[in-house]
Amino acid sequence: MDISIKNAVEKDMYKKRPNVRVGDTVKLHLKIKEASKERTQIFEGRVIAIKGQGIGRTITVRKISYGVGVERIVPLHSTLLEKIEIVKRGTVRKSKLFYLRKRVGRRALKVSNLKDMYETDGDVVPVVGEGSEQEVVAQNEKVVKDEGVKEEEKGEEKEEKK
Repeated sequence: MDISIKNAVEKDMYKKRPNVRVGDTVKLHLKIKEASKERTQIFEGRVIAIKGQGIGRTITVRKISYGVGVERIVPLHSTLLEKIEIVKRGTVRKSKLFYLRKRVGRRALKVSNLKDMYETDGDVVPVVGEGSEQEVVAQNEKVVKDEGVKEEEKGEEKEEKK
């Protein structure tokens, strides 16, 4: 099979997904079919592996539910995966975090340098930090000052008209 034909066919199947990395805490919104009903189930956990390339790329997500480790391998461009939300970004030195399987309790979720963030399919929303809040407050003060100046100018114009 010619690679260009394969790429052309796969091009339509790609979905816009956030840049998921190993060590991230993600929420997977999965479609679940039960009899004739269809619902969305959220699976939140840590990405411990990314495998494959192109349309066949998969991510392995692990969480601990009631003291039992649960892993889910999900194709990244699957139609059953509605949306991916990145909740926290972790810094790791390995591409596969299989060593987390042996850990129990709090240590099982240990990944260094966790940073709060929120990223989803197509949207990037920065989390407001300390520096950002000060900038927002400063911008709000400027707006208030500008409005105050405008009111003063209007008052002066009214006096000149009298």
